[in-house]
This record gives sequence, structure tokens and C-alpha cells, in this order.
Amino acid sequence: PFANASLLDEATAAAEAMGMCQALRGGTERNAFFVAADCHPQTIAVVRTRARPLGIELIVESPEKIDFSKHAFFGVLLQYPTTDGRICDYAEVIDRAHAAGALAVVATDLLALTLIRPPGEFGADIAVGSSQRFGVSMGFGGPHAAFISTLDEHKRQLPGRIVGVSKDAAGRPAYRLAIQTREQHIRREKATSNICTAQALLAIMASMYAVYHGPEGLRRIAERIHKLAVLLRDRLASLGYYLPDNQFFDTISVQLDEQSYVMGMAEVFVDAARAHGFNIRELSPIDFSISVDETTTEQDLARLVDALRPHAVQCGETLPVCPNTASAPQFPRRTSPFLTHPVFNSYHSETEMMRYLYRLQQRDLSLATSMIPLGSCTMKLNATTEMLPISWPEFARIHPFAPADQTRGYAELFGLLESQLSAITGLEAVSLQPNAGAQGEYAGLLVIRAFHANRGDTKRDVCLIPKSAHGTNPASAVMAGLRVVPVACDDHGNVDIADLEAKAADHRDRLAALMITYPSTHGVFEESIRDMCRIVHDHGGQVYMDGANLNAQVGLCRPSDMGADVCHLNLHKTFCIPHGGGGPGMGPIAVAAHLAPFLPGPSTTAANDERAIGAVAAAPYGSASILPISWAYIALMGGEGLTRATQVAILNANYMAKRLEAHYPVLYTGRNGRVAHEFIIDVRPVKQ
Repeated sequence: PFANASLLDEATAAAEAMGMCQALRGGTERNAFFVAADCHPQTIAVVRTRARPLGIELIVESPEKIDFSKHAFFGVLLQYPTTDGRICDYAEVIDRAHAAGALAVVATDLLALTLIRPPGEFGADIAVGSSQRFGVSMGFGGPHAAFISTLDEHKRQLPGRIVGVSKDAAGRPAYRLAIQTREQHIRREKATSNICTAQALLAIMASMYAVYHGPEGLRRIAERIHKLAVLLRDRLASLGYYLPDNQFFDTISVQLDEQSYVMGMAEVFVDAARAHGFNIRELSPIDFSISVDETTTEQDLARLVDALRPHAVQCGETLPVCPNTASAPQFPRRTSPFLTHPVFNSYHSETEMMRYLYRLQQRDLSLATSMIPLGSCTMKLNATTEMLPISWPEFARIHPFAPADQTRGYAELFGLLESQLSAITGLEAVSLQPNAGAQGEYAGLLVIRAFHANRGDTKRDVCLIPKSAHGTNPASAVMAGLRVVPVACDDHGNVDIADLEAKAADHRDRLAALMITYPSTHGVFEESIRDMCRIVHDHGGQVYMDGANLNAQVGLCRPSDMGADVCHLNLHKTFCIPHGGGGPGMGPIAVAAHLAPFLPGPSTTAANDERAIGAVAAAPYGSASILPISWAYIALMGGEGLTRATQVAILNANYMAKRLEAHYPVLYTGRNGRVAHEFIIDVRPVKQ
């Protein structure tokens, strides 16, 4: 009954659900989390990364085989349908988990749920997934809005933002962000999540897809997809392929008998399909699976069957009996209504839909009608040249795990962008995987921890964070398994150097990192930034620079010049990706050479290393399809243009501060009375 606005992707939503379960059921007595082996591999990878620094024991096993009473589980994660397409009845598994005191998380498919029994009806406590199938392009992995929903009694542990309905002073319905006590700026190191950038724009796209089609339209789409999957199953079975007698929605798996096929034969089938223009998935050396979707046609199926026909072995004594080709096993059908609100049942023509969208759009403030003074967010006008490429099929319709020879254009773009960001920051290597600023924070801190651990310095777990820091800083540090030690600020808003030095000395043997934002969140270039970095390095720590305010550095100075070892970059702030009401964003990290081996995911500026921290996002390059925006912005501006943009941002902020200071005191300024690219007005002296 209760859901948040949006999360980043299915894998990180599953990891957030694990965190919820730990908060609700964990503790000294319970520290194990079960993950079904038939979950998507990328989900298992991200959950594993998230569990490690928190000391969570992760057990990956078949849900049918596991004895929940033998481990102190606080939660279980199940995939529905499974990664190979099976629709399992998890009621008994969830009953066993509940009996052992664990909560049940089900990762699921929204489109499938229009036809199959939903998780809430067979005992799930939390459901997660992606809304990509609701009208959003694959985009080589993103951006896509993920979701997490739960029981009403667990709402205060739900990560991300929640939109609530209230009443304004005139008694009219008013929408607002609710349950504010969970926000990182208030709870800081006690926050349950570091989620900051949500996928608001993608959530809107998916919700409007649901508005346009309505429940009946969505059912028709899902039914058509399922019928195509059944048709494909029947045609392959008629050729002699063995397909297990499983319930499925859109994905079928083919098993190759070891006596009839050579081990590794699945690769032959994958190659045969690819030669005819289809990517199918190798599950094992003798198993492969095929998925169909809304874009699939009967002609596609005919061509695929023709591609696989020459490799078929007719059913014989060595194979199980070929399944009946007349029909597929029927899954438990959904009987409960969904999308019953009038908005999902009112706008089903293009004219109605456009008028509805236009009415909503008119309620919003935009750069087309007004200046938007959002401080460090520094919103920019997005040129058509930057935005057009994200709609090109060559960028938009690629699967995140497509073969490398099909993604050479993306590979070249990634290499160029990483080199650009490396030059701008002065740091050696870049990972594009983190798909939000807070994810970049988290990944950067994990890299620092991995660096210390690789040197045998495993006790370093203290992170110094100024009290002025953005709220996601302490939340990210806790998620990375670090202990937050706050550092005081002086009366001018600067970090108190004496306090920093004292605390660095106090924690000399355990100091892992300093998290610092430059210019600071108070809107000031801290003159002692190099001294701060030197102090931390002298005491054995590393310096993490929050790149939220990099817009005031580009072309003028570099994080490496200050002494930073890691810096994340908000591409949706400094490098022109639209904010979209809160997302999508990207938060790649740049690191000094000694930290490069620990970077997550593939990188063109760092060799893939076994010491890498593991996946922090579901897709290898995060929300890849929006990276062309930042690449184009940097390429169009060039070094001179980027420097000029920084200068103008700082000039504009100081112009405004000077014009306003006689009426509204500026809370913090530098030694010469100047501010950075933003400033804080002190309204306390202003009389009503």
C-alpha cells in the first residue's frame, strides 16, 4: 500500500530494501541476508557490494533448498519472475522466512504484474523493481526510475522521498514531500539511506505511459507479449528443443541435453542468433534464454526460429519428452484491480493526453518563464545539439549487456568523456558507473576503504565531516561502514582548522578520510583547503572532495591542486544534464593514480582490477544514455568556454550578493567580502 517516488535502478532498490530489512529486523542477533540464486546477476552484485562494508553475511542459494532456521536472517530477496523467466509460487518460501523472523523482499516486473499474482498477495513485505518497461528506453542501462513499496507499518524506514497529500490554508488538496524527519539534512549519520537524486523525470515518463494506456491497455500489451513468448516456445519445441515445463511471462529458457550437445554448445546458439540480428542470453554452457517485449513481432520470431533451426536435435531417448506444443503452463492470474484512480482511466487519446500534460506543465516554474535560483545546482539551458542524441536508437535502444562489438560508439564516447573529466579534475582515472551524486560519494568512500585494506590498514574507519557538509555526506559514510566524526565550523562558516587538526590527531591510527566540499556549502572558497588536505594526509587519511560545487572550479582550479584524492562530479549540475524535477543524474568519480585499481566497473582510464570494489549500479556505465549530453556540452564549450561559464557564475553570485547586502545580510563571505557561485541570505534580522 505504500511506495516512494522513485529510486535509481532495480539493483540499488534491492540493496535499499536490504537496508530496510536490517533496520527493521536486524541487530546483534540477526546479521544475515538471503538472496535467491535466480535473482538477476547485476542485482546480486550490487547487493553484495552494499552488504560487505556493513558486515552483513550474504548467502546466495536456491530458495527451495535453504533452511532459514540455520542462519540468523533478517531478510530474504526473491526474483519474480526469476532471471531465467520462471514464475514461482513463493508463498511457502515466504511463510518459512517469516517463521524464522525474516522479512521478504520480492524484486518484480511491473508489466508482468498486470497479469500475474502480485507479491503483496502472497506475503511479501517489500517489493522492488524498475519502471523501464513502462515506455522508457533501455538506454544501455539507464536512466530508469526504480520503485520500492512496502506495508504501511514500515513507511518510516522507506528510503528516498515520499509525496504526501495535505491541505493548504484554503482547504484545497496540496501535494508535498512528506515524512521529512527521514531526510539526510536532519538525520545525517542516522539517515537510513543516502538517496538524494531520484529519477523524477523517468518516473513521470513511466507514470504517463500508465496514464495513456490505463489498466486495460497495459493488460493488452502484456497479453500480447506473453502470447508471443508462448508462440516462440511452441515453435522451438516443435523443432525438438527441450524447454522445461515452467510457468513464464516473457522469457523462455532452453536446455541442451549433455549427451546430444557438446559442453559449451550454448555459445553456438547465441552466435547463430546474433548473426541474424538477435541477442539471446547464455545462461550456462548448455542453457540459453530468450526474452520478448513490446517491440517484438511475429516476423522477428520467425527469423529467430530460422536462425536456430539448423542446430536443433530431434527429441530422442536421451532427451526428456518434448513438451506439448499446444499450450504453455498457466501462471496464477491476477484478479485484483490496479490503477483505479480516475487519472489512469481518463486520457486515452493523443489529444486528451497532450492537454492533460500541458495542464500539468503550466503549473511548473521553468527557465522559459523565470530565473530559478537553486544555488549550487546551477541549472543551465540545454542545447538541442546536446539533447537530440539521447533519442537516437543507436544510443536509446541498446541493452546494457549487449556485446562489445555492438557498442563501439558508446565505448568511444565513454573514453572521451573520461579523458575530459580527468583533465578537468586533474585526477588520473574515472569511473562512470555511479548513477547519482550520492552514489558517487558512496563509491568514492568504498574506494578509499579498499585502498586502506589493500595495504593491510583495516582499522581505518573514521571519516571526518564538517558540520556544514551536505546531508548525504554522513549518510554515505555510514553506508560505507565508516564512523562519522563531525568537525566544527568557525563564525565565518569555514572549517575550524584547529578542531580538524585535533580530531585528526585523536584518530591518527583510525583516520580513513576527510569529506570536504569546495567551495563550501556556505558559499565560500575556504582559503585553508590545502592545509586541511595536508593535515589529513599527514595522519594517514585520504581526502574525498564532494564535487557538488565543481561549477565554481572548472577552468580556474582543480581538485588535484588542492590535494584531493577522490572527487565525484554531479553531471546534472556542472555538466548540463537536465535536473528533471530531481533526476536523472550521474555521479562519476575521478581518483588519483594510487586509487585507480579500486574503481568500480569498466573504465577506459583505469585497468579492470580484481581489487575493484564491486558494482554500485545495475548497469556497467550507470545511466549511460544521458552521458552524451555532458560529452556534447564539454565538447561544444571547450576549455575556454567552460572557464568563462565558471567566471560568469561567480560574477553573477557576487553581483547579486552586493546588490542585496544592504537589505538582506549575506551570512558568510570570504576574507575580501566575496562569495563563490552561491551564497546564503540571513533572513533572521528581517522584520515581518
